[in-house]
Amino acid sequence: MRRDIFQAIADPTRRAIIALIALHSMTPNAIAENFKTSRQSISKHLRILTECELVNQEQRGREIYYSLKIEKMKEIDEWLEQYRKIWEARFNQLDEVLLTVKNKKK
Repeated sequence: MRRDIFQAIADPTRRAIIALIALHSMTPNAIAENFKTSRQSISKHLRILTECELVNQEQRGREIYYSLKIEKMKEIDEWLEQYRKIWEARFNQLDEVLLTVKNKKK
């Protein structure tokens, strides 16, 4: 099943996993130690993150380490950019209104 990056970040556990592996690569067991859930549940989340191409898997000896493909997060930033521009325009309008009100009080 082909998934997109927004399905990956829709779940709070997956967002927390992304935050963990953004700092350094980790094994599934090391990741699972940070949650009150089973190792199998973490593996399912890692599978979804892998299907979304958000994580790299690297075999080191008997362990698999997961790390974040930070460049993939750019898709989220590009999607948010359109809304960031709208909010910035609205805040600029608000600044102008507040400045007008402030000047009228003088």
